[in-house]
Amino acid sequence: MNDAIRQMLSRYNTSTTDGYKNALKEIIQEIALLGLSRAKFFEYAAFYGGTALRIFYQNDRFSEDLDFSLLKPNSEFDISPYCKFIRDELTSYGFNTKVEKKAKVKTGKIESAFIKANTLQHLIKIESIKNAKSGTHSNELLKVKFEVDTDPPDGADYEARFCSQPIPFSVKMYDTPSLLAGKIHAFLFRNYGSGRIKGRDLYDFIRLAFQKSPLNLYHLEMRMRQTGDWNKTSGLTPAVLRTLINNHANRINLEEARKDVYPFIERPESMNAWSPELIMHAYDSIQILEL
Repeated sequence: MNDAIRQMLSRYNTSTTDGYKNALKEIIQEIALLGLSRAKFFEYAAFYGGTALRIFYQNDRFSEDLDFSLLKPNSEFDISPYCKFIRDELTSYGFNTKVEKKAKVKTGKIESAFIKANTLQHLIKIESIKNAKSGTHSNELLKVKFEVDTDPPDGADYEARFCSQPIPFSVKMYDTPSLLAGKIHAFLFRNYGSGRIKGRDLYDFIRLAFQKSPLNLYHLEMRMRQTGDWNKTSGLTPAVLRTLINNHANRINLEEARKDVYPFIERPESMNAWSPELIMHAYDSIQILEL
């Protein structure tokens, strides 16, 4: 096993197959970010979403996808050249992966690609567990989706963050208030039908709120306008946002939300206190940044 990979793996304190799968996926995510950094990708785009919170803000929830937003709209952006940089970087650290652009079914503003690897093969390769076959099918694929928003909503602010492994490199990211805006937007408007939500959005929102993260209210409004969830001539206010969150908190199925998060955290009891009242307490902990 590559020494750098061994050092990266040593950060994880887990004894389950699922835990090692999450660790393997996260190591692959970080090496992919290194490949993008070498490709000068962050001169044109910024990292955001759950994986950004996990890797650079010490969120205790594992995350699956790599989400990016261009700094400026560009309908001609093509993700394909960056797939090669990611694949070459992973190969240099001993990972046998496919990195392929996802063909668009229809015209849209998202460019997508997938990093794919054989899960069992790589669990054995990193010597993560004595019995890697336990709970892992021989054909099971590890997948990491890589998405770029080519028509970003206005109002986000950025910062540089640094990753020390496998070697030091920098990443341009949404700053914390803009990340929180994205999480609140996802919590309120990501639609799964029948009152279902992706509990991971709620988990990240609550965690950021209790860390006293400020909220970029203008960026949240621009996201809502872009998705058609705010069409009024007036601007979004903290009072209106509070009402939206309160109504949503009392409508969603919190037990289903918890189930969505369970595979990605090691202390599920941290969600036992979830309730509409807790969600509102989290919102009231936030400092609102207004223009």
